[in-house]
Amino acid sequence: MTSTTPIAATARLLPTRGVQLGRGARMPLAAAGLAEHRARYGAVPAIRDARELAAVVDAAGVRGRGGAGFPTARKITAVAAGRRRPIVVVNACESEPASNKDAVLLRGATHLVLDGALIAARALRAPTVVVCLHRGDPVTAQLSAAMAERGGDGVDWRLAEVPRRYVASEASALARFLTDGEARPTARPPRPEQRGVRGRPTLIDNAETLAQLALAVRYGPDWYRAVGTRSDPGTALVTVSGCVARPGVYEIELGAPLSAAIGAAGGPAAPIGGTLVGGYGGTWVRDPGLPLSHDPAGPDGTTIGAGAIVALPADACGVTETARVLRFLAGESAGQCGPCAFGLPAVADDVARLAAGRVDADLAARLTRRLRQVNGRGACAHPTGAVRLARSMLRAFADDLRAHQAGRPCPPRPPVLPIPAPTMMERTWQ
Repeated sequence: MTSTTPIAATARLLPTRGVQLGRGARMPLAAAGLAEHRARYGAVPAIRDARELAAVVDAAGVRGRGGAGFPTARKITAVAAGRRRPIVVVNACESEPASNKDAVLLRGATHLVLDGALIAARALRAPTVVVCLHRGDPVTAQLSAAMAERGGDGVDWRLAEVPRRYVASEASALARFLTDGEARPTARPPRPEQRGVRGRPTLIDNAETLAQLALAVRYGPDWYRAVGTRSDPGTALVTVSGCVARPGVYEIELGAPLSAAIGAAGGPAAPIGGTLVGGYGGTWVRDPGLPLSHDPAGPDGTTIGAGAIVALPADACGVTETARVLRFLAGESAGQCGPCAFGLPAVADDVARLAAGRVDADLAARLTRRLRQVNGRGACAHPTGAVRLARSMLRAFADDLRAHQAGRPCPPRPPVLPIPAPTMMERTWQ
């Protein structure tokens, strides 16, 4: 590994304390060119092979930042065990409507992400790195220019534009899209690490994961573990929005309480009635002291997930907000399995009836039964995430729920959670 002066632990990924995304705010980060990036970080560290890379990454404790928090070293080891030449895929598709962290990272630290992908490709002897973005992503031109600067890297850099669909960036969906042009998740196993793009072992990692890998290799496991928790070291980017003074993307230490993320965004702009943590497959949280990490915490097993945190004002209705999200998730399913094709629309209908106060005698039992039938049975994690969201709503907003069940829904107010307009999403999977 190359020895350089470590950057500050509190600003590992972002060169500023945060990137505000509030009304009228601009993203102030401008990506450094390759020469400026090298002046700050030094040359790409030399790693002999996949075994050495996995050992360093395992010692550092790097975990995936795309949502699941899977140990990155285990993915690398699985890909290296394959018999065919592997492929490395950078998942830079930002599918979570409440998240903007990957876009900010790609704008402000493009070459750090590409360094991570290059380190992995060289260690795995992978000749090709494919960077996946949603079709029409405004960062595409900047990313293409950064890849063009890296002609001497010794790998074939490619850019793939993926349909703008919520589940199109799931790992198996990306592998399928890069193989036959259809961006729908596939049933598991095998995982892409075993048989992915065109049947090859494929390392698919989120953009932030690869930036974290680049830092861990460059500065070593001890430096990487200087912040965070023992089981989940390092920092993470979070997008904090909703009822906060300065909505934006911030870098926090893993294990920090939810209140720290809210505080980084300037604190509450008004009393908070609940906070959605982890994106639209995450959970509603009422405890500001809940630790933010990839390790489940609290009564609903809350994790940081995709790093999206939305503070809900106390005068907003968590039942109504959840109903809106569930309708969106049902519409964005790939429709390939029963839990998605039939279960999610049925759950969304039940919660919509709750939100409107149109409750029949069987609704509570019916919803409980449907949540149980859908959970864990999809071809991908999409329906399970929707169940997690719905179940946490039933717990976090129990008082509101009782009023809704009695036919007294909350009064209308402007929505808080962002739902993409139909014109922003594509209907095609190709």
